[in-house]
Amino acid sequence: MSDISGTRQSDGRERIARIQDALKIEELDAVVCTLPSFVLMVSGYWPVIGTAIAVATVEGEIALLVPADELHFASHGWAQRIRTFSPGALDHITTPAVAATEPLRQLLHDLDIHCARIGYERGAASEPATYAGMNLYSGSIIDMLRVAAPSAPLAPADEMLGRLAATKTPPEVARVRVACQIAKEAYAYGRPQIRVGGVETGLAALYRAGFSVYGMTHEDVLRADGFAWCMSGPNSAEAGASFAYSRHRQLQMGDFVLIHSNSYADGYWTDITRTQVLGEAEAKQASILTAIFEARHAAFATIKPGVRAADVDRAAREVLAKHGYDFPHSLGHGVGFAAISANARPRIHPRSEEILETGMTFNIEPAVYIDGFGGARHCDMVAVTESGMELLTDF
Repeated sequence: MSDISGTRQSDGRERIARIQDALKIEELDAVVCTLPSFVLMVSGYWPVIGTAIAVATVEGEIALLVPADELHFASHGWAQRIRTFSPGALDHITTPAVAATEPLRQLLHDLDIHCARIGYERGAASEPATYAGMNLYSGSIIDMLRVAAPSAPLAPADEMLGRLAATKTPPEVARVRVACQIAKEAYAYGRPQIRVGGVETGLAALYRAGFSVYGMTHEDVLRADGFAWCMSGPNSAEAGASFAYSRHRQLQMGDFVLIHSNSYADGYWTDITRTQVLGEAEAKQASILTAIFEARHAAFATIKPGVRAADVDRAAREVLAKHGYDFPHSLGHGVGFAAISANARPRIHPRSEEILETGMTFNIEPAVYIDGFGGARHCDMVAVTESGMELLTDF
């Protein structure tokens, strides 16, 4: 087990201070995080296979326990203390939870929090995929902590961590901005490839490839990729479902062509959709697109600190209603540490009681879906600023 320190200390200063304040309010001495999105928030490092563990103390120390082969990535975060372990072995069969327990015990002891009040994750979570297969410790972290720190009082910290993740620090907003810039480049490459006879699955693959290709041209990005889907013609009417689905359908003149994507740069995610008409828009298509863009601008005009999230949703929904349209999902949700979680804060939902704060990043996605005809959605990423909002997807 090695012990080194991270390199991006300056990027984490404000985040560490926020964590300290939150721990004091909750009367916790430390929090242990295993969900990759929370490990990223706490340490600036996004785990690859989900076996890493982050610890933050009320004194402001950030520590990581990571698989040895992820050390290169972990060292680019801001943890002051990074230790490695092996999730597997050849002389016996084990699990990541079992393999990490003893190293975790040593780490908690060295941090002098083995008898302290420790917060942990307990509730359900929607976690963006870090790899083709990923480990989630889930409820096993409770058993791990009971072995690693048997004298430590334990308390759920999901609510605290959710609040912390809702509002990004300036360096974190900058990282989301980079992810959006990479997506912009990928969309600029993909758009000219939208042509009659193209196939949904092929076009989706082309867009996705752009996230990696253009991501690796940014020298400060270690990992970039994502997911993309194309839904065309009558299939585009199904884009309001809980998941997107590309098919082997050939694009035809006059189609709505909807490209939806969730891409990432080092764990900072985007949620973007663009819809265009292949050829000239007929009257109904033009009416739908006009309504969507008017709703988009109405939402943008509402966004600023202190505004109720529900009022942003209402502003867009009322404009669409005047055009005779509606959409079956909320106007948006938090994006950045999360990708497509409808419960990520802030929830831009008709019943949301949340208030917008500077540093919140989320999507705005007015849409119209008409069965048998087609659907259109324009999904942007925005960040709340001190005086209003910044459009992160300016393309």
